[in-house]
Amino acid sequence: MSTHRIGTGHVCAVVVLPDGLDTAAAEAAGRALPGGWHMEASAAGVERAAVEITVGAAGITADEHTVRVRLPPSAAGSDTLAYVTYTALERARQQQHMVTVHATALYAPGGRAVLLLGAKGAGKTSTALALAERGWVHAGDDLVVLEGDGEAVVVWPGKPTAAIRDPDRPLAPKPQRGLEPFATGPARLGRIVRMAVHPSLTTASLTPAVPLSVNERLRLHENLARYISGLPTPLTGVDAAPYGPVWPLDTAALARWRTSLITALENHRFDYLYAPGAEAAADLLAEEAAAS
Repeated sequence: MSTHRIGTGHVCAVVVLPDGLDTAAAEAAGRALPGGWHMEASAAGVERAAVEITVGAAGITADEHTVRVRLPPSAAGSDTLAYVTYTALERARQQQHMVTVHATALYAPGGRAVLLLGAKGAGKTSTALALAERGWVHAGDDLVVLEGDGEAVVVWPGKPTAAIRDPDRPLAPKPQRGLEPFATGPARLGRIVRMAVHPSLTTASLTPAVPLSVNERLRLHENLARYISGLPTPLTGVDAAPYGPVWPLDTAALARWRTSLITALENHRFDYLYAPGAEAAADLLAEEAAAS
């Protein structure tokens, strides 16, 4: 076994890997993860590792300090290594008051970050592409990292690629494309928008979500706990991983911190956006940003 310092998801931690493990596929897959995935100089001599990867029947265990993940040989040398390492480091991420969320983010022309929430198919990606054509800067599609300590919330750049469906091949796999322009650093959160884009709607509108309903709080709790529960987004692109059981990474202290983060989010402007299409949604958000 060899000890390395690995950076991914805007945190750096000590990870133990099997000797001679080929990490080329993981490093290539890391280009689609927030903060990338890169190995740094050896961290030999460190007493405790945050993550330990071994080869064997798939499984996950954890104690107070280390997450131990067993991967089949075919998975250990594939892109799965990057995705699993990223997920296993979510506890270390949250201990530093950072969390991975299922969301899309952009930086508005004024520099503040806008977080787009919504279920799969809600229109987050298409609206983000339309906003980028209006001068906004991409800061992550589907995966974004939030940092919150007290009332301040910061958005760190998320996944720099997006899966875009070919309208002529609606049933084909969606190819990934790089997002341009893309953020190079963090920005203060300015507002949150939960998306609902559907052609049955006739006009675009914004409805305040604050004070948050019980259902909205439940949605946020579920979102903030996805990665520490071992439920990464997206699930595509991984050859084999020990998905299924909830990962034993969470603690009461981290759950309390996530609750405080929801309180901080509630102190920002938070709206529900309804629109017949992405262009209409982008027009409304761009007009509001220009007027503020």
